[in-house]
Amino acid sequence: MEFLSQFLPIIIYILLIVIIVVGIVLGIKLIITIDKVSQMVDDINAKIEKVTPLFNIMGVVSDSVNSVVGGVVGTIENFVGNLFRKRNKKRLEESDDDE
Repeated sequence: MEFLSQFLPIIIYILLIVIIVVGIVLGIKLIITIDKVSQMVDDINAKIEKVTPLFNIMGVVSDSVNSVVGGVVGTIENFVGNLFRKRNKKRLEESDDDE
């Protein structure tokens, strides 16, 4: 019994030292990994900032093309609608005259 009371604290201390060393090594590796990830995120943000004006220009061009096409389609729609209204008016007038 006396042997265990002297031997067990030594084993516990050795295991605690191993756990602390492993924790320190993992902590250092984690710090290095976080630094690398931070550098990657900074690089990605820089690249995105370089590309953002291109997307803004594409958005402006898309909006202008959309407005031009919308105007052309509206004009054609009004023209076709007026043709059908004139035909319907003529038919209504003819049917009123027939009665």
